[in-house]
Amino acid sequence: MGHLVSTKSSLVPLIDRLNRHPVGLVDNERLREILGLLFDKREAYVASRFPMLEATLPELAEATGVPAAELDGILESLANKGLVMDLPYAGTSYYMLMPGLIGFFEFTFMRRRADLPVARVARLMTEYLHERDGQAREFFGSRTQIARALVYDEQIPVSSRITPYEDAREIIRCSSYRAVTLCYCRHKKEHLGRSCRKGAPAEGICMVLGEGARFLVRRGFAEERTVEQMLETLEHARSLGLTHVTDNVREQPSFLCNCCRCCCELMTGVQNGYPDGLGKTPFIAAVDPERCDYCGECVRACNVKCIGRGSRAPKPPRPQSLNRPRDQAGGQSAHQDRQQGRRWAEVDASVCLGCGVCIPVCQQDAMTLEPRQGYRKPPGQPVALYARMLWEKGRLWPYLGAALKRHLRLPLLWRG
Repeated sequence: MGHLVSTKSSLVPLIDRLNRHPVGLVDNERLREILGLLFDKREAYVASRFPMLEATLPELAEATGVPAAELDGILESLANKGLVMDLPYAGTSYYMLMPGLIGFFEFTFMRRRADLPVARVARLMTEYLHERDGQAREFFGSRTQIARALVYDEQIPVSSRITPYEDAREIIRCSSYRAVTLCYCRHKKEHLGRSCRKGAPAEGICMVLGEGARFLVRRGFAEERTVEQMLETLEHARSLGLTHVTDNVREQPSFLCNCCRCCCELMTGVQNGYPDGLGKTPFIAAVDPERCDYCGECVRACNVKCIGRGSRAPKPPRPQSLNRPRDQAGGQSAHQDRQQGRRWAEVDASVCLGCGVCIPVCQQDAMTLEPRQGYRKPPGQPVALYARMLWEKGRLWPYLGAALKRHLRLPLLWRG
């Protein structure tokens, strides 16, 4: 257990190094307590000396001054905890320090473990992430988002089509490796005495892809799955009304989470004042007030709570030939009903992800997806995403310098 780290000299260099990632970690007492539980003193020192890009054991021995034989055991411990990723490549192991988010915060709760006071870590992480002017702003406040939502493809308009990078099924099929893992958010909530209100399980519902998935399987954080098994899990997630979220890239995504409104930190961030903190789909939900009877099903289904009671003036009634019959016995049109105090739902366009979770629950066929104006296409590969985020935060130059020193060799993880 990493309870030995408590001094400023041990933690500040580690925090400084972690803050060179596209998403850093805001320094405060909660963060220091979290890191003190995850890293022991030797591990914190070694992690603080990691270069910007991946490194071999001899390179890390030179950077840390720790003999290779001793350093090998420290790196093994860090990798087993999910704090460092080891990547075998061409007969050599390369090591990368994981960011806190998206990274070892999530990995900490992606398996059952007895080497940590998990209830305490769960409480600390939750409090840390919900500090509005602290970590929430660092994670959700970038112009370029690190993650994005995916649309339920069966709910898009018949006149529209989606590209493979917007299709969750195609992302699964095209990945080089696939696995499922414990949902970090729901597992963490379990240790806070809460469960998912949508009935979503913690086990085996969230997905990891590519080289990152190979590492997680190798270290016991995930279990490999076939394409068919992954697609079955995806359909199960849709049956529960979960929103699909992946990396904000068109190529080589590393995860596909299935998120709910009550447990998932990404959804919570959008709800708590960061409507642009998660990339949106090319679509947006719309309500036909002529058909909506404000039953509340869409309100309960929405995972970012962007649907509420309509407040605008009702539209004039459509010609009778276009109106769908409502109450044949009463003989009242939808327009007449509304004039007598009927309510209807309305979507907050600034918040809606366009995931389509709300569409299948509407029994009145009043919900549809429409093309989103001003849709911003995600970056191509992870390296482009990270470079854009680093540029926006003024952190790009150290990476460029490190890349030049390594003859512009890109990190293994970024190559997928």
